[in-house]
Amino acid sequence: MTVEVWPGQPFPLGATYDGAGTNFSVFTEVAEQVELCLFDAQGNETRVRLPESTAYCWHGYLPGVGPGQRYGYRVYGRYEAPAGLRCNPAKLLLDPYAKAVEGEVRWTEALYPYPLGGDVLARNDADSAPFMPRALVINPYFDWGHDYPLRRPWHETVLYEVHVKGFTATHPGVPEELRGSYSGLAHPVALEYLEKLGVTAIELLPVHQFVHDHALVERGLRNYWGYNSIGFLAPHNGYRSWGQPAEVVQEFKAMVKALHEAGIEVILDVVYNHTAEGNHLGPMLCFKGIDNAAYYRLAENDRGYYVDTTGTGNTLNMRHPHVLQLILDSLRYWATDMHVDGFRFDLAASLARQFHEVDRLSAFFDLIQCDPVVSQLKLIAEPWDLGAGGYQIGNFPPLWSEWNGRFRDTVRDYWRGKPAVLGDLGYRLTGSSDLYEASSRRPYASINFVTAHDGFTLVDLVSYDRKHNEANGAGNEGGADDNRSWNCGTEGPTDDEEIQGLRHRQQRNFLATLLLSQGVPMVCGGDEIGRTQRGNNNAYCQDNALSWFDWDHVDTELLVFTTRLIALRKRHPVFRRRRFFHGRPIHGSQLSDIGWFRPDGSEMSEEDWSDHEARSLGMFLNGDAIPDPGPRGERIRDDSFYLLCNAAAAAVSFTLPRVLQGEQWIEELDTASGFVGDPSHPDPKGPPRTWRARSQVLLEGRSVLLLRCPAAGS
Repeated sequence: MTVEVWPGQPFPLGATYDGAGTNFSVFTEVAEQVELCLFDAQGNETRVRLPESTAYCWHGYLPGVGPGQRYGYRVYGRYEAPAGLRCNPAKLLLDPYAKAVEGEVRWTEALYPYPLGGDVLARNDADSAPFMPRALVINPYFDWGHDYPLRRPWHETVLYEVHVKGFTATHPGVPEELRGSYSGLAHPVALEYLEKLGVTAIELLPVHQFVHDHALVERGLRNYWGYNSIGFLAPHNGYRSWGQPAEVVQEFKAMVKALHEAGIEVILDVVYNHTAEGNHLGPMLCFKGIDNAAYYRLAENDRGYYVDTTGTGNTLNMRHPHVLQLILDSLRYWATDMHVDGFRFDLAASLARQFHEVDRLSAFFDLIQCDPVVSQLKLIAEPWDLGAGGYQIGNFPPLWSEWNGRFRDTVRDYWRGKPAVLGDLGYRLTGSSDLYEASSRRPYASINFVTAHDGFTLVDLVSYDRKHNEANGAGNEGGADDNRSWNCGTEGPTDDEEIQGLRHRQQRNFLATLLLSQGVPMVCGGDEIGRTQRGNNNAYCQDNALSWFDWDHVDTELLVFTTRLIALRKRHPVFRRRRFFHGRPIHGSQLSDIGWFRPDGSEMSEEDWSDHEARSLGMFLNGDAIPDPGPRGERIRDDSFYLLCNAAAAAVSFTLPRVLQGEQWIEELDTASGFVGDPSHPDPKGPPRTWRARSQVLLEGRSVLLLRCPAAGS
C-alpha cells in the first residue's frame, strides 16, 4: 500500500483532521526516527516514516486520511534501561494525544519491554502490535446547538459522585442496549432521577481511556473505577453504546449536552499523577516507549527504576514542559471541545511535586492560574498522595476547592460517639475556616463528604465494623476507611428491628450533617437509595452487581428523605453562605450571625468545646445576618434556624436559649422519625411540632433536630 505523506505541522500534537486529510504529530526528544503505523479493519499494518522533526515534535500530513483511521507509532532510538532510555520499534505505541481508542490491551509477554521471568533491564523484541489497542482519527465536528457553560456558583452546588456504567447498568427504565453507557446516563429516565433528587452537578469517576490491569484480568476481574489512565484526551471506549468506534466522542458530547439541558454540570475525576504503564515491571503501551525519561520521574541513583508517590508504580514528571503541556492540553480539550464544567484531580499533591516536596507555587499551579479557560472552571483537589508530606488539606491555592477528609473523619467520629470532637465538629459544620480562611478562600473551598467511591457505602458504614473484600482476591485490599469503621450492633444484615432502626437513623444523621453544613456537599451516588457493597470497602475491581446500583431494592424512605433534605438546603441560603461566620452582633442586635449553646440553653464556653463527655450541642444560624449580596446587590434575608445534635445514646432535653425565646420555632427536620418539611407535600402524619418561650425540646438519642423561625413578614 502506497501512502502519500507531506511534511505537515508540529502543532497541534496528535491526529488532527481538517476535512481533506489528517496531520499527525508526536513529541519525543530521544527518537532517531518515528514511524506512523496505519491499520485496516483486518489488522493489516502500513508503516509511514514521519518526514519532519520540529522542536522535538515528529510530524507529517496524510491527504485523504480521515475519521475512523486506526493508527499507532513505532519509535526508533537507544534502549539503555539503566539510563532511562527505552526506545524499541518492536513495540506499537498509543498516541498520548489520541482522542479515541479502539479495543483493549490483550495481555501477553510481547507487551512488556523485558522478557518475563528474565532480566528486567533487558530488551524484549517481540512485536506487540497484534495485542495493542489502536488510536483513532476522529471527526471533531458536532452540533452543540445552544449549549453553553452553566457556571452555577460554587455555593449553590450539590455534587453527586457517580460511575457512568454503574448508575444505569441494571436500570429497568433504560433500554438494555444503552445501559452502562454515556447514552444511558443521558437517557430521560436517568436525567429525571437526577433532577428530582436535586443535585446540580455530577462528578464522574474516571472516563479517560484506561487499562484493565494484567493481574486483575488473570483473576477474572476488571478495573471498574478506572484509575489507570492511558489516554488523557480519549473518552473510555467501554462506555460506548452506538456507532463506529471513533464516534464515542459524539456519544460523550451528546451526554454532556443532555445533562446541561437538565441543568446539571459535568465534572470529571481525572488521573494525571500516574499512568497504566506501572513501574519497571510494567508494560510498554505509550509513554515509556515514546520518551520514558521525559514523561516519568525516574530514580536519581538508577534511572532504570521509577519514583512512586502514588502507590501505582510511577509518577508523571511535572518538571518537564511537555508533560505540563499534555495535561493543560487535555484539560482545555475537555473544556472547549467536550464542554465539561470542571475537574476533580486524583492525588493532586503529586501534581505539585515539582521536585521532592509538595509546592503550592509549583509550575502546575502557575499554569492553571494563568490559563484563561481552565482557571474559570470548577477545580477540585484530592489534597493528598502517598509521598512524604503528602497530606495537604488546606494548602492548595485560592482557585481550588478540596475534598475535605477532615470533614469526613470528624463527622464519623462524632456520630460514633468518640470523645472530645465537638470543637472540630464546630469548624466542619461552618465551612472549615481553620483550613481555608487564612488563605483568602471561602467556605466553598471545602468539598464536604462522609462517603465516597473509595470506602464503605453509607449503609455499609453503619452495618459493618470490618472490611469484607474477599471478592477482590489476592491481597484482600483495603479502602480509604480501612480500620476506621464501625457499626450499630450486629454486623451485616439483620432482622432485628431495633438495630435496623438505629442504622436507618444514623444514615439520616450523616446525610443531615452533610447537607446542612457550610461548604459544598458531595453525595456518594447510591447512598440515597441504600446501595450496599456487602461490606467491601474497596470495590475498585468489582465491575458487577456488587458495585452497580440495585434499582430493584431501593430504600424509598431514604430516597425521599435525601430529596427533601437537598430541597431544604436549596430553599434556604443560610445553609450555603459564601462567607465565613464571624460571631459578632449584627445591626445592633444581641444576636450574632451564629451562636453555640449547651443543652441547658447557656452559651458554649471554651471548656465545653473540649469536654470529653459532651456529645450534644445546639447551633443557631441567624437568617437576618447573611453577608452575601443578591444578584443585584440586594441584601439577602432568610429564616433563622436552630440545629440540635445529640450523638449520645440517651435522649437529651434542650432548653431554648433565652435570646431565642419569644419566637415560634417550627420543626423542620427530625432524623429520629425521618421527617423533613416540604412545603409542596405536607406530611401525612400531621403538621410539624412547634415550640415557644422556655419550651423543653426532647432530642432523641443519636439524632438531629432542626427548628426554623420564620423571618419577619414571611
